[in-house]
Amino acid sequence: MDKKSILEDGLLEQYLLGELSNEQEIQIQEVLEGHADLKEVFEGLEEEFERIGFENAITPPESIKKALENALENRGEKSEIKDISGPKTEDRFNYSRLAVAASLAAIFALSSFWFYNRWQTAEDNLEALQQQTIAMQDRLSNLEQTFDVTNRRYQSINNRNVIPLLLKGNSSYPGSRAVAYVNHATQSVMVNSQGLPPLQKDKTYQMWADVDGVMIDMGLLPADTVLIPLKYIARAESLNITIEPAGGNDHPTVENLISNVLL
Repeated sequence: MDKKSILEDGLLEQYLLGELSNEQEIQIQEVLEGHADLKEVFEGLEEEFERIGFENAITPPESIKKALENALENRGEKSEIKDISGPKTEDRFNYSRLAVAASLAAIFALSSFWFYNRWQTAEDNLEALQQQTIAMQDRLSNLEQTFDVTNRRYQSINNRNVIPLLLKGNSSYPGSRAVAYVNHATQSVMVNSQGLPPLQKDKTYQMWADVDGVMIDMGLLPADTVLIPLKYIARAESLNITIEPAGGNDHPTVENLISNVLL
């Protein structure tokens, strides 16, 4: 093993990180002792790795420091004093390699934590996007159903058999209007109540069919509704709208009659 092969094969870095066999380490130590320039390159690598390690060092929690102090106190042993004025070259190399390995481990831990957070954020964003997509699909489905219902209702009144009837308000409600679409062929009734003024929460509109002088309930009539289906009553002579208590009534309140039309 010579200096050229050590540099070209990147063996100095592997030696510094402890990735070589014992035999290779011994050979590199011998070459380093015999080549001052190669040793200078190796020391430069040491300094660079140590700098990276210190820049990315993580301060341990205070609890670890306390635990270490307590452990030393409980042992009650004095540490053997050693001469550290002149460490051996091999010991210094081993220390440097350990420091570099620890620094790289810290960098790897930080990188892993960062990638985990990024992955977790991406997972959360994907889940939120999926929920938004499901909500949008539900809204779209509701819109499609509403459109289908409305479209069928409009088709039901755009028919030559449909008779449109305008129910104008009387003197009590002169500004109110409603349009009833009666189809005797299909026995259906649709009412546009957009012209009816809003009522208090404890009141509602109700429509009645007059058959031989008897008022028959056709259903509640919400205000400001484009098209609402009501009951078809055969042989009705007129249609009538009254104001009743919320929930409707089983018989019309005649004094609250606001509109009627003859068929």
